[in-house]
Amino acid sequence: MKSISELKDEINLWKTLKKRITDALELANLGDSSLQAELDAEVAAIQVELNKLELSTLLGGKYDRGNALLTINTGEGGTDAQDWASMLERMYLRWCERKGYSTEILDQTEGEEAGIKTVSIAVNGPYAYGYLRAEKGVHRLVRLSPFDSAHRRHTSFAQVEVLPEAVQEDPTVVINPEDLKIDIFKSSGAGGQNVQKNATAIRITHIPTGIVVSCQNERSQMQNRENAMRVLRARLLDLAQIAAEKHLSDLRGAYQKAEWGSQIRSYVLHPYQMVKDHRTEYEVGNASSVLDGDLDGFIEAWLRMKK
Repeated sequence: MKSISELKDEINLWKTLKKRITDALELANLGDSSLQAELDAEVAAIQVELNKLELSTLLGGKYDRGNALLTINTGEGGTDAQDWASMLERMYLRWCERKGYSTEILDQTEGEEAGIKTVSIAVNGPYAYGYLRAEKGVHRLVRLSPFDSAHRRHTSFAQVEVLPEAVQEDPTVVINPEDLKIDIFKSSGAGGQNVQKNATAIRITHIPTGIVVSCQNERSQMQNRENAMRVLRARLLDLAQIAAEKHLSDLRGAYQKAEWGSQIRSYVLHPYQMVKDHRTEYEVGNASSVLDGDLDGFIEAWLRMKK
């Protein structure tokens, strides 16, 4: 029933667009010059909608329609890298806001001086995984460091991981409760006295695979456990795909260390401004807009290249 509902919605989008085009053609055939401004606006709106629908045809993977789990991990660069990870977190949250996706921070570890060491974000909305999988890999930042007293130029790295969220009824992922080791501990870092005072944080180890996930963001132990299980299911789904294909699957891509030479995209803020994707050669001169969530150009270029 869920699949039927999704397909009906998709078909209705195309039918609605077709009707708008037909109506616009009928108005144009009237030859009334007073309708020209209205027609121009409608044609522009139709083109925008058509581009969106055309892009959705590039998202034909099994999990492309579903939700995503996005994780950002600090790479080389010390405090600057931790600050860079928090900048990426803001960038993706802004992008999700633009797309109308809802987000939920499942787990976050703050840096000692600034920024974050790691963060896991659940992104919910149609085609969230299909779009975000273009972002997995190492992201490099070049800028004048605000943490360097001499204000020298620094290079920082962060690793972005994107996984499809496995729904509980997905037969690909079966979790035996006896295979889980669950540890409960007190949360660390910011979050309020109640979070740190009570043992609400959860760490789950999947014994057969050695996968370890943790969650400490919520005040409720039950909520933290539920969020940790969401991440575990996603990681096990990723592992199942790799095992089925007997090589690193497209769901995650080959693992790359977050260091020199392994980046998929570079963000240069000094001595000039430019963001360049090294896989597609797509680049933008306005780095500020990209860091404010304007990622669609990069994602579209990657999807077209993959197709």
